[in-house]
Amino acid sequence: MTASPEMAVSSAKHTLDFDALVGLLEQIFVRHGTSADVARTLALNCAGAERDGAHSHGVFRIPGYVSTLNSGWVDGQAVPLVEDVASGFVRVDAGNGFAQPALAAARGLLVEKARNAGIAVLAIRNSHHFAALWPDVEPFAYEGLVALSVVNSMTCVVPHGADRPLFGTNPIAFAAPKADGEPIVFDLATSAIAHGDVQIAARKGERLPEGMGVDSLGQPTTDPKAILEGGALLPFGGHKGSALSMMVELLAAALTGGNFSFEFDWKNHPGAKTPWTGQLLIVIDPSKAAGQGFAERSKELVRQMHSVGLKRLPGDRRHHQRARSQAEGIALDAQTLANLRELAGI
Repeated sequence: MTASPEMAVSSAKHTLDFDALVGLLEQIFVRHGTSADVARTLALNCAGAERDGAHSHGVFRIPGYVSTLNSGWVDGQAVPLVEDVASGFVRVDAGNGFAQPALAAARGLLVEKARNAGIAVLAIRNSHHFAALWPDVEPFAYEGLVALSVVNSMTCVVPHGADRPLFGTNPIAFAAPKADGEPIVFDLATSAIAHGDVQIAARKGERLPEGMGVDSLGQPTTDPKAILEGGALLPFGGHKGSALSMMVELLAAALTGGNFSFEFDWKNHPGAKTPWTGQLLIVIDPSKAAGQGFAERSKELVRQMHSVGLKRLPGDRRHHQRARSQAEGIALDAQTLANLRELAGI
């Protein structure tokens, strides 16, 4: 069978270097209502995810950002209010803006407090998080710090033993420095699968493994469209993932002053996609405990993990793809690139 010209065009690949993709995404964000600073922060986040092969949080998310901005649900011009409330505690009101600019605004103070006190907490409220969580913690590890972050999202997960959704996908991200190599970084949803991966599977017409979600009648399904259209996700690991998801709700929403995953109502904002919730980050300076040996201890742990047969650590695939993208460019199919340029007004 010969491919049609349309199929050939759609499957053609184009490559952009990282800076070019960031610049293109910045144009999109500014054109659709964000400030230049917000545009830069979000563009770096999305382009970084695409570069590292985290496609469910890369340029795939751009139409959702645009739709949300156009709906008036989120304030793309918001200026975060940073509050120094205690020796080891920073609080930020994101002003109904995105969480990443709030983190960027508080980052210097947070690191300073962690260095001085050994540990510091950042509580972000009144914020929207629509991206991968690992980019929020990874930079701290490059500075020799340990970082843990949680964020809750919109209701789409059925607690274990319940019959209706209540929790969000509620991810947890962790980063730690490692001697002579990339830091140890992982980012996992407390749902059985990330919501973005369900969306991608639905778009591709693929089925999901069993145990990922239920349909609108609460029956198990492997059809991603059935999950998205009135169904819901399940927590990973049954009651264990459900308990962790509950923990994230308490830390990211109750502790920060943000919304629980079930507390906001976007019915009057058609097109809104971003959950309006909260985020918590904990940053630790390991030199206050294990001295300068922490990164070496991390390296030894990894060595032992490899010695028992582990072939790939969390984050390895991402780091390998990052190196490949830096060498060869970031590959986008022709249709995706055309759509991005159209959104940018090019």
